[in-house]
Amino acid sequence: MLTGAGLAMHLHPRAGWILTLSLLTAFLLQILSNLANDYGDSRHGADNENRLGPERAVQSGRISAAQMQLAIRITGFLALVSGITLLAVAFAPERRWTALLVLLCAGLTAIAAAYRYTAGNKPYGYQGWGDVSVFLFFGCVGVMGSAYLYAGSWLATSLLPACWTGLQSTAVLNLNNLRDHENDRASGKHTMIARMGFRRGVIYHGIIVMTAGLLMLGYTIVHPSLVMWLATACWTLVSVLQTSRLMRVRDYRTIDPELRRTALTTFALALLFLLQHQVWS
Repeated sequence: MLTGAGLAMHLHPRAGWILTLSLLTAFLLQILSNLANDYGDSRHGADNENRLGPERAVQSGRISAAQMQLAIRITGFLALVSGITLLAVAFAPERRWTALLVLLCAGLTAIAAAYRYTAGNKPYGYQGWGDVSVFLFFGCVGVMGSAYLYAGSWLATSLLPACWTGLQSTAVLNLNNLRDHENDRASGKHTMIARMGFRRGVIYHGIIVMTAGLLMLGYTIVHPSLVMWLATACWTLVSVLQTSRLMRVRDYRTIDPELRRTALTTFALALLFLLQHQVWS
């Protein structure tokens, strides 16, 4: 959302409202995804005594499965209301109903994807499709769709930022899967890492983060700025050092700090991208 706003926020007269509602909708979708993962992994057995990550609500018994289902429904409804309001603000005054319907379908798909990742009868996250989903929804749909809200048309300049943001988000998921790969495999959760093993998974992670860096470099060469050069250098340095540390991991619990570091770096770079285009340009 921040990256997409950075590309085209200046093009819409109601940009402030669109940014606010975009962030609210994204926040609700992230909560929905987390709640659905909590419920789904508990239901399908991936959350058990062998899981290395932080203890979850249903797993610990603090919240029942029925209560979590209710929370999922409420959050999904709020995300839908927020998303429809966002589209109305962006397109209804100009009567751009086709654009509204197209992005409404994309929003409904995002809500369904957030739930069906680990919940539902056939969760696609258990079949190794989580990486593709995160790349598409946190990258292509999130960035290019956000830019479309402001510009009213698809921007060619949004393709590279969409791809690197999707890859950075995939890297966060990948670190989570690296940490939990042994338990995931034992419980039938066949993530990409569970399928390929830890060492190949680290190489896969290195490819993801370095490809994101190359895309940032390509964008910076075409649209040069001091901020983007610094951002690209920062991401590349963090990625190289992180991949090197992962190659030496013996206790998978030590991956948790890497996960937090990558998530915060991704957020910081998106915020920096927004500020660079809207404040410092």
